[in-house]
Amino acid sequence: MTLPLVSLITLNYNQAALTAELLMSVAKLTYPRIEVIVVDNHSTEDPFPIIQTQFPAVQLMVTEKNLGFGGGNNRGIDRATGDYLLFLNNDTEVTSDLIERLLEPFGTDPDVGVVCPKIRYHQQPDVIQYAGYSTLNPFTGQARAIGSHQPDRGQFDQPGLTPFAHGAAMLVKRSVIEQAGQMPELYFLYYEELDWCCRIRQAGYRIFYQPTALVYHKESMTVGKGNPMKVYYQTRNRLLFMRRNAAPFPLAVFLMYYAVLALPKAMISYGWRRQFPFLRATLRAVGWNLRHAMLRII
Repeated sequence: MTLPLVSLITLNYNQAALTAELLMSVAKLTYPRIEVIVVDNHSTEDPFPIIQTQFPAVQLMVTEKNLGFGGGNNRGIDRATGDYLLFLNNDTEVTSDLIERLLEPFGTDPDVGVVCPKIRYHQQPDVIQYAGYSTLNPFTGQARAIGSHQPDRGQFDQPGLTPFAHGAAMLVKRSVIEQAGQMPELYFLYYEELDWCCRIRQAGYRIFYQPTALVYHKESMTVGKGNPMKVYYQTRNRLLFMRRNAAPFPLAVFLMYYAVLALPKAMISYGWRRQFPFLRATLRAVGWNLRHAMLRII
């Protein structure tokens, strides 16, 4: 029996050295049928001297402009020929049996469309970042990563269904993409995978958390932890995500909650700390949604 081909897709943006660290860990994967695709999101630095020289077997493609997370991954999807597509952030490192472990649930349940590994922090390798997601609170627009910042003592080693994948690492069956479509591109950064998971579940597929598969994540290496751009897109896209996915009544409650509680709290917090770039980013994010209130977003 021929093993399925797995297409590994990762994005690079002005971080060729960091991407090379991922590729060095990918070289240790024991699964024998892999193609590796690096999508350079129109970096200002030339990625070829580092990536193509050190990893000649890697398919390196450069986009015509920065297409964001969804757009960049979609160009990788267009290039990929695998039966399964493994999406990895370039600030991750993998364990050698990752793909074998991720493939296991697909063989036992035909409705499984996405499988996610356990994710630990690279800087704290015994501390969990992701062990599945909680269900989305339809009134606050929030879901929490299960196990986040907890030492891994095996307490989240039970495999099972989860409502959302983590964008840093997920294996997706090709037929899922053919039925649910590619990643939404209107977000640019953040919330793409959550929105995509909603589409995938609507298409009748399940998302599975596989704790025996493990990835280490160098969190927020791409945009930084304290960055006004991150605040802007997380705020803008939280609102956008709810507009796209919440039913009318929960959406109305969420918008009231956000206007009365969440937004004033953020503004007071940023103002009190004199974090004025963050304050301006928050207001710009809200303004974007107000200006695009009639945008066809479904």
